[in-house]
Amino acid sequence: MSLTSWRRMEGVFSAAFVLCFLASAGVHGDSLTVLQAPEFVSFQKGDWPVSGEKIPDLVALTMGFSVQEDLSWPGLQAGPLFQRPRANVLVVVRGVDSLALPQSVASYPLENPVPFTLDSVAEMVHSLFAEDTPVVLQLAPSEERLYMLGKANAVFEDLPVTLQQIRARLSQDGSVLASLPLNSLSRNAEADLLFLSEVQVLHDITALLQRHRHLAKDHSPDLYSLELSGLEELSRVYGQDSPQYRDATAILASVLQKFGEDVYGLYGNSAVVEVVTVKTFEAPLTRKSRSILETKQISNPGSPYNLAYKYNFHYAVVFNIVLWLMIALALAVIAIAYNLWNMDPGYDSIIYRMTNQKIRMD
Repeated sequence: MSLTSWRRMEGVFSAAFVLCFLASAGVHGDSLTVLQAPEFVSFQKGDWPVSGEKIPDLVALTMGFSVQEDLSWPGLQAGPLFQRPRANVLVVVRGVDSLALPQSVASYPLENPVPFTLDSVAEMVHSLFAEDTPVVLQLAPSEERLYMLGKANAVFEDLPVTLQQIRARLSQDGSVLASLPLNSLSRNAEADLLFLSEVQVLHDITALLQRHRHLAKDHSPDLYSLELSGLEELSRVYGQDSPQYRDATAILASVLQKFGEDVYGLYGNSAVVEVVTVKTFEAPLTRKSRSILETKQISNPGSPYNLAYKYNFHYAVVFNIVLWLMIALALAVIAIAYNLWNMDPGYDSIIYRMTNQKIRMD
């Protein structure tokens, strides 16, 4: 082999190595991180991607519920049939693709990051455990969006919801401003206050749960869904290379780590805490907010004509149970009536037989 050919091959191998390195370095996108999970909820470590639209099904499966379509994803293994976690906490962080969380159970790449909500899981929890009134809390401070069900109305009634309430909470005693290393963050900038307000909400949720420890001892599972977009606003205002963004990312990573540990301990090491980090959603999230103070009740809030809900996957099961039970009862009534009609009073019935003998003796 000549010297010229050798140099050409060396250049080709060098270019291929550089391309492979760039490709491997570029594969670093959105992620799903499991911060805490009990032993009977088995998450396997690996690089299996999970689709964003399958996150609600994944949350439902971790809580022991069934889903309409099987989730063919090897990251979650089947657990014990009679054990379910007492709570599931999902935190969605917008504006960052990953966080430096030092302690986690497993982490998976997130593909197809479309907007999603846990409304289906919340309705399932509320319908199956309506008598136990479980805690269902869905909160997005940046959009002032709040949805509560069950005992959440009493537990989180003092939780600041609007940005004005949260910023007023920052100036009170016991706020996170006294304990956080703000560094380059300012207390007067709007974007900085939005981020600090979300950190304050996480702190207040754990404080209220510590005040109501009895929630972790009931038999109904609780559901928490939080959406944080403070980092996204900081990235838009200052840029991702700014010190404000870097300081906020480090603060949020430590706060989320402590938040997961606190919730996990409050529920007796029987809670699943997940963190979804999304740089940007592929489509804007549009969702009608529901007020907990609304008095007008209709069967289908999404329809102005007061139409009933569409049938779900439980309808076929319930229909077959009712149908065949009614058929069996109808056949039983027909058979009993036929036998009573054709019964011989003098032979079959002891009542008629004794009456007939008494008549003969008289």
